[in-house]
Amino acid sequence: MIYTLTLNPSVDYIMELDQFTKGGLNRSRKENALPGGKGINVSRVLHVLGVESTALGFAGGFTGEYIKQFLRKENIVTDFVEVEEMSRINVKVKSDDETEINGNGPSIYKQQQDQLMNKISNLSEGDILVLAGSIPASVPKSFYQEAAEICRKQGARIVIDAERDLIQPVLALKPYLIKPNHHELGEMFDVVIDSVEEAIHYGKKLKEQGVENVIVSMAEKGALLLTGEEVYYAAVPKGDLKSSVGAGDSTVAGFLSGLSNGLSLVDSFRLGTAAGSATAFSIGLCEAEIVNDLYKRIEIRKR
Repeated sequence: MIYTLTLNPSVDYIMELDQFTKGGLNRSRKENALPGGKGINVSRVLHVLGVESTALGFAGGFTGEYIKQFLRKENIVTDFVEVEEMSRINVKVKSDDETEINGNGPSIYKQQQDQLMNKISNLSEGDILVLAGSIPASVPKSFYQEAAEICRKQGARIVIDAERDLIQPVLALKPYLIKPNHHELGEMFDVVIDSVEEAIHYGKKLKEQGVENVIVSMAEKGALLLTGEEVYYAAVPKGDLKSSVGAGDSTVAGFLSGLSNGLSLVDSFRLGTAAGSATAFSIGLCEAEIVNDLYKRIEIRKR
């Protein structure tokens, strides 16, 4: 079973306006409210691709209930720890450009953190835990490291897609997969990565620290998979870029979906690249039909 962890989920309230006037009255022409968070995105895309998962994390108040109900309507299993304060609301205003106002999220106490760790302790060999996104201010920065240590003892595999300070302590625990984009990979080594060759060089350095597999997404420049001693390159198919939001999460979900369905690592990488591209070419997360179409068009080359 795949488990996704979203420690600070949100209700993303999206408002579309013809024009935004600062300091004046604005009326939207369209609104939408969606559950937000990197782990939740992974679970939603896994479901689109026909793979079950369980969404873990913290949820509270009417917003937390909305998140759980939304996911259940999509037939996604949830096992959130209930917290006292309401889950955050992130407001996204889209007009000529896009403005975001993100909430802080609820306070999460030691007892609630322990409850979530107990759920993670129930994972076993064959399970995968996806650690995705940021950690709330009230949760220790060591939470991912502690979760990864538990998984390692239980024989469960770890996938992590987060900022450098959260990834770094997990490297020694030999995670199964890390998926930075080329900017994030550069930040890990305090460099700027502009080329595929540079991404390969620093991806190998990341593997030297104990990571089993590394996927580096590079937007229009394609994507890389570093596994064992091999490096594979996927050229991104042409398409109309609409939004990069959720593309990285979709890449992770596509890759894990491929593994769950018995595909090879390389074909799972192809599926991950297809899912990430499909989301980038869409408003919102990808649809299975578009993913399957792109999958047939993506060429993988060994570097």
